[in-house]
Amino acid sequence: MDQRLVGEFMGTLVLVLLGNGTVANVVLTKSKGQGGGWIVISTGWAVAVMAGVFAAIACGSADAHINPAVTLAFAISSGDFSKLGPYVIAQVLGGLVGAILVWLHFLPHWEATPDPGLKLACFSTGPAIRNTAANLISEIIGTFLLVLIIASIFSKAVSATGPVAGLGPFLVGGVVWAIGSGLGGTTGFAINPARDLGPRIAHAILPIAGKGSSDWGYALVPVIGGVVGGLLAGVFVKLVL
Repeated sequence: MDQRLVGEFMGTLVLVLLGNGTVANVVLTKSKGQGGGWIVISTGWAVAVMAGVFAAIACGSADAHINPAVTLAFAISSGDFSKLGPYVIAQVLGGLVGAILVWLHFLPHWEATPDPGLKLACFSTGPAIRNTAANLISEIIGTFLLVLIIASIFSKAVSATGPVAGLGPFLVGGVVWAIGSGLGGTTGFAINPARDLGPRIAHAILPIAGKGSSDWGYALVPVIGGVVGGLLAGVFVKLVL
């Protein structure tokens, strides 16, 4: 197996395990983190991204995209689409397995939590106000910003040699923290199709006590928003950076 795919799989697994684990820790009944709030969630996701990038690099993917939108954007900007399909598959599978591990980790808490919406939130995103057009715009803007700032961090205009070795994942985590804190309240800021789709599949197939619907009617919003945001960012990076 291509070691880069192992890296993308493991990086996305770590991302989802820690990120969705943070959500579960905050919203599930009788968790010691219950009620921690949005600051904890946005911070947890930021650190989850940082950890996922480190894990992806260590496990064999120097690219450490762990996000189909990032992979798409860099394929467009470079003109090389050879990694797109394999990376996306590895990322979605990593998200699926990471979500299964979240379920196992919090196993007694699913039955103790009466609200099926809170259980779904531990796997996938949902809008604060359901408005498909507005929700899609939010995801496009967030994803575009994510990719643009990542590309900017590693651009030659910022530094002839890129960030100091080992600093890149911290900076990427900081970008996610800013997006989550500033823009995340509308849709829960998926800004990553694999982060939403893989765990949503896990929610659908797992025997979660009282889980309710997986909300497939909304599922295309984070996927399409991520793809469009990544596409636009890829074009912008190709033309401007």
